[in-house]
Amino acid sequence: MRIALVSEHASPLAAIGAVDAGGQNVHVAELASGLTRLGHDVVVYTRRDAVELPSSVRTDDGYDVVHLDAGPAERLAKDDLWPLMPRFADALRRHLQSRPADVVHAHFWMSGWAATRATRGLGIPTFVTFHALGSVKQRHQGDADTSPAERVDVELAVATRAAGVVATCRDEVAELAAMGVDLERVDVVPCGVDVRHFTPDAAPLDDPPRRQPYRIVSVGRLVPRKGYATVVESLVDLPGVELVVAGGHVDDGHVEAEQLRLQALAAGLGVADRVHLIGQVGHFLMPALLSTGDVVVCTPWYEPFGLVPLEAMACGVPVVASAVGGMLDSVADGETGALVPPQDPAALATALRGLLADPARRRAYGRAGVRRARSLYSWDAVATATAEVYEEALVAGVAPKHRASLLPALGPA
Repeated sequence: MRIALVSEHASPLAAIGAVDAGGQNVHVAELASGLTRLGHDVVVYTRRDAVELPSSVRTDDGYDVVHLDAGPAERLAKDDLWPLMPRFADALRRHLQSRPADVVHAHFWMSGWAATRATRGLGIPTFVTFHALGSVKQRHQGDADTSPAERVDVELAVATRAAGVVATCRDEVAELAAMGVDLERVDVVPCGVDVRHFTPDAAPLDDPPRRQPYRIVSVGRLVPRKGYATVVESLVDLPGVELVVAGGHVDDGHVEAEQLRLQALAAGLGVADRVHLIGQVGHFLMPALLSTGDVVVCTPWYEPFGLVPLEAMACGVPVVASAVGGMLDSVADGETGALVPPQDPAALATALRGLLADPARRRAYGRAGVRRARSLYSWDAVATATAEVYEEALVAGVAPKHRASLLPALGPA
């Protein structure tokens, strides 16, 4: 198949851990690689966000990344890209007309809008994976949500107009049902983990050196919703435990607001000497970092899926995670780790205390995590399942449901 993946802000070439670069970038890159290994011809379309970027890049994994011109060729916050989507859609349509695809798979709501607009009249089945839903973000962030006001309405329109929705977990399916999406048009394919890179054989990173008997590791973007404050607060009840947080800027002198907030919180609680914010860690070194932890902790307020628990499990490290989103599926409570309520430092401390005091249980959880990651969440398995969704649509002759009066009215001017 000729497959076009559309990811307007999350380029597979971007540095992971920077602002607006995270799990979706990894997902798109690994899905593209997995589909290519299956023998498909894959192109990823993303927005040009730097003048020096070439029009097209052939990656080492054999798929192409095409940079579409839409607005200034500079990095913009993803919530500022919505007014640029008509130009992005027009550029995408021109490429699809000159390089036709059998299937288009959009990632994120804006890409979904652009892709369904770009494929009108072309007869190409178009799928969407939202990665995060505006209704969920709005519920948890309230006035702090910077999403465009149209987001929730556009997501429903895209889900209605696309050939199908590829959700990443059961929790997302429930949210889609609450929106009114027809679940007969929804397939569930989880995110995955590179089980060849994330393995129990990784030699632990020796920087920063361990200063306490126990270490917990957290990884992700430095934003409040990732719940690092909950972990810092739990340290008050966990003497002898240090926290290493990887994420954010490291090389441009910029200090993120969340870093300053966490440092002030740790100082106020008297645990600053046990909290280490080490900045962004490259993908190559991530298994080595995760392997330094006795436990990997992921306690966001909400999380559409969450790749870090899978990466930790693949490395044989037990996980304590918030009982939200995709982690309800990926973390087997009492088997590969523990699930705790979000924003509950006391519950987190209790779970960690018991696990850290029981090395045999940690080892058992680690072994079970490796088995679970390899059997259910390898990117080859994810790519195969995704390709099956495409193939079923093509065999059934599914085409986009054209609703000429719906999407154009919702689009930006």
